[in-house]
Amino acid sequence: MKVTSSARSSSLSDVNEPIIRQATVEDSEAAAWCHLLCWREAYADLVPADQLLERTSDIDRRIDRWTTAAKNGWERWIALNPDPAAPVEDRVVGFASGGPSRDDDAPTPLELQAIYTRQKWWGTGLGARLLELAIGKDPASLWVFEDNRRARSFYQRNNFVEDGTRKHDPFFGLMEIRMVRP
Repeated sequence: MKVTSSARSSSLSDVNEPIIRQATVEDSEAAAWCHLLCWREAYADLVPADQLLERTSDIDRRIDRWTTAAKNGWERWIALNPDPAAPVEDRVVGFASGGPSRDDDAPTPLELQAIYTRQKWWGTGLGARLLELAIGKDPASLWVFEDNRRARSFYQRNNFVEDGTRKHDPFFGLMEIRMVRP
């Protein structure tokens, strides 16, 4: 499923809510900071503090990955901080991306490949808005850390169910489970 940005861009009249749009190359630094800081906030109770800091400290590598993705036309949605004076580290407060499933045994053609919001925005509905833009209401699969109860609850509220498939994530050293929305 490919939907154009004009068909799904988010415009809001409330200036206190993040505007969501597709990421560009120019967003790479701010998006990279969001990516690393989201990991620190979301995984603080799952990954030992020293390992988490070590895995989330290479900002230059993360900027390069965001830049490459934008140059290659990958569709990534970012939520912009409504505060125009926010420093670069806080300019992007969430992001999501969907695309073709990367699994050999894919239960659906579409995969939610990433979705994160900064902790300050948890419980505000921003995650649901990003999810809608990334994959719509289509059948999709995703991977989530088995012990990430908060994320699993979010996915369950959005009609995803565990399919019994597990794998080890070598980057953080945690077990992941696959969830599917039929």
